[in-house]
Amino acid sequence: MHRTVFKNFAAQIGSERGGSRLNFLIVLFFITLACYAGYHYVPVAYQASLYKVYMQQTVNAATAVGTDKGAGWVENQLRLNMDDYGLPPDTNISTISNNGRMEARVQFTKPVMLLPGFTYQYTFDHTAKSGNFIGS
Repeated sequence: MHRTVFKNFAAQIGSERGGSRLNFLIVLFFITLACYAGYHYVPVAYQASLYKVYMQQTVNAATAVGTDKGAGWVENQLRLNMDDYGLPPDTNISTISNNGRMEARVQFTKPVMLLPGFTYQYTFDHTAKSGNFIGS
């Protein structure tokens, strides 16, 4: 009696071995797809976050006490550094000087190929406003 139970158990385990390999390959496939998508998306998002910081620093520098830099200077600085941050040439940059405060708005859409055959449109729309400074 015991021998029959063990015999069926060994046959059952032998037939399940291929199933775990298939599951492993399926999971590995999806992990590879996620890594591939991240490989293309993360640098674009990272450069965009760095550009947000640069925008904030630029508008703050334009309104610092004792400087005479206007909206044209801010727009020029943001345009000069577009290539460093991977912005497309059709980027829309607008700046406004309002009561001693500076605002810069940058908008662009950049295609990112996440998966073969699927392109994601990364949309960037950020407005940086200068902070309040003592004496301004």
